[in-house]
Amino acid sequence: MFGFIKNAFPPRRDHADCSGCSLCLLVCPAWRNTRDIAFTPHGRAKAMQQGDAVDAASVESCTLCGACDPVCPEQIDVSGMTLKLRRQMAHPEAAQLEARMDEKAAQPLTSKHAPAKWLPAQALSEHPELSARITTLLGAPIAEDEGSDIALALEAGVVVPEHRLQRFLAPLKGLKKIIVADGLLLKHLKQLLPTMNFVSLGEALSTHADVRRNLGATDLYVIEPRAYHADYQRLVKHYDRLRIESGSAFNLDLQRIAIPATARSLPQRLGLMAHDDGAQARWLLHGRSIARIVVESLEDRAVLAKVSDVPVVHLAELADDEAR
Repeated sequence: MFGFIKNAFPPRRDHADCSGCSLCLLVCPAWRNTRDIAFTPHGRAKAMQQGDAVDAASVESCTLCGACDPVCPEQIDVSGMTLKLRRQMAHPEAAQLEARMDEKAAQPLTSKHAPAKWLPAQALSEHPELSARITTLLGAPIAEDEGSDIALALEAGVVVPEHRLQRFLAPLKGLKKIIVADGLLLKHLKQLLPTMNFVSLGEALSTHADVRRNLGATDLYVIEPRAYHADYQRLVKHYDRLRIESGSAFNLDLQRIAIPATARSLPQRLGLMAHDDGAQARWLLHGRSIARIVVESLEDRAVLAKVSDVPVVHLAELADDEAR
């Protein structure tokens, strides 16, 4: 398994270390969609090694699913390489994103004491009933500042102003546990506050007894790939235990890399282009015999519901006796 050899080598995390092995192509949704090596981590790394400019379309095509990170034998921070390239390119939406962060930074924070809180992704914020269910299951309230503007800025490679960052981080520093729905935000929070206890929403909910009890052998469980790949060596063991206990199928390939159900480029994430996830979702479902799909991400639920003829439910909905 490619992901388990990482501790055998010293960390090398720069494009200059790319050997051209092409293992990242095997798991890359952009490669599967375009079959153009220029639109892959391999292509971007080789362009930089040769001193060539990396095409903006290639940088924006990356879905940041993170599947390339655990398979890289050179231990390059492959998705981080793409984010660095995005930061070097002036994005037309930068001013709008910066204004949104300034506006958020100016809003007062209310003081709500709790040992743990959770941060919903943008899609969950638009579903208050499901968010309320998750709050009950977790026994933790939603954080006053959920950071969705910061998550979008990170996606676009827009630098988060220091005053916005500190306003976001300050109320998190005294918590014992922080549960994060957005996988990209989770990865960055772990880097910013390395001593704090961050977990993904998928991991937190999938440890709940009521949720686990309602998973079955006819379910396809769709892991949110960003959080999973950012903590691969630990989470692969968590989901292996869940797979064995429940008998469910998972969106994992032979190397236990999570196949994304949604594969959106940066323009699609920003709403500048229409989403086109149908082909990716159908590819994930091809050849499977399942009675239900269970997802960690609402984005995945929306897409899979369009291309599947079986029920698609969010993980939190499994705690409802009517989910079966």
